Amino acid sequence: MTEISETLDARGLLCPLPVLKARKRLQALPEGAVLQIWADDPAAVIDVPHFCREAGHGLLGQEDRDEMQIYLVRKGG
Repeated sequence: MTEISETLDARGLLCPLPVLKARKRLQALPEGAVLQIWADDPAAVIDVPHFCREAGHGLLGQEDRDEMQIYLVRKGG
């Protein structure tokens, strides 16, 4: 099981705010840390994976639960 370092509750935020807040939160974490992101913006299913690819972070998982998406992002170097 993956140890989650922090959780970002981005529910209620619309594009691009979930990704911008994730970027800021990840900057404060050490490399290899895992950020869990909760989002309910329909665009997040496109934005979060794209952000991970562009920024060099690993998208460990993505699931729908209770009208939100949950993402696990491992901070890359």
